[in-house]
Amino acid sequence: MWFKNLQLHRLSAPWSLAAEEVEECLARHAFFPGTSLEMQTQGWASPRDNGALVHQVGKQLLLTMRTEKKLLPSTVVNQVTKARAVELEEQQGFKPGRKQMRELKEQVTEELLPRAFSIRRDTRVWIDPVNGWLAIDAAAPAKADEVRGLLFKAIDPLPLDNLHVNQSPVTAMTDWLATDTAPAGFTLDQEMELQSSAESKATVRYVRHPLDAEDLRRHIAAGKRCTRLAMTWNDRVSFVLTESLTIKRVAPLDVIKEQADPSARDDEERFDGDFTMMAGELANLLSDLTAALGGERKL
Repeated sequence: MWFKNLQLHRLSAPWSLAAEEVEECLARHAFFPGTSLEMQTQGWASPRDNGALVHQVGKQLLLTMRTEKKLLPSTVVNQVTKARAVELEEQQGFKPGRKQMRELKEQVTEELLPRAFSIRRDTRVWIDPVNGWLAIDAAAPAKADEVRGLLFKAIDPLPLDNLHVNQSPVTAMTDWLATDTAPAGFTLDQEMELQSSAESKATVRYVRHPLDAEDLRRHIAAGKRCTRLAMTWNDRVSFVLTESLTIKRVAPLDVIKEQADPSARDDEERFDGDFTMMAGELANLLSDLTAALGGERKL
């Protein structure tokens, strides 16, 4: 159940809500399947499909935002609208104007929506009141924005802030590559991206390729800066750090997988064990990574 991505936030004040209180807040914005005429619906769903909107293990909380979206390709809408426009032209003796075409397209969309397929996407949220983290498992900022928006609607006030560090990821990653030195507790893996700040945005990518220190220094001397860098923390967790301080492709390594509790009796116990392990490992990783970026900057 490990998160694949971490859009990071800080709890700006001590977390005071019990799981039951969070549950009550989320219930007002719970997910319900959309009607046949709704393109998209969103709401909070049960992380374990047991009806509870908050899954708690120890002091760690897990939430799930569910999005249901209708798949109605614009090409289909446009084709049907075009055919209807031809029929309308024959009836009225002249081509439909812009207003008529807009109204016709809206009418076609409403007619086709009930027959459109629906897809659901779950986005998970991990709240760590002990260490003050809130992380969203989303690769794209837009998806994380949707989750944050619904969180602020459900929990008011929500003591949430972005993570601010003293050294930008771009500056730090570029320096690590230039000096061929990883921060304490980390190793640099064979994947990275260097991008020029010039208008051309010239980009060099290494994928599963040894990082040659001399080549990297030449690129950096030419004005390129590191915007993505694959790393491993303490031989336990691999990930990719981005220029926006988003952590992607998080993966536990064998040493962690081997520590899974073999005595777990069922899926529930295994899930809770994995969640507990993930929360502990990632909290330590985030602490070390924040330190490697010059420490947290208080505003």
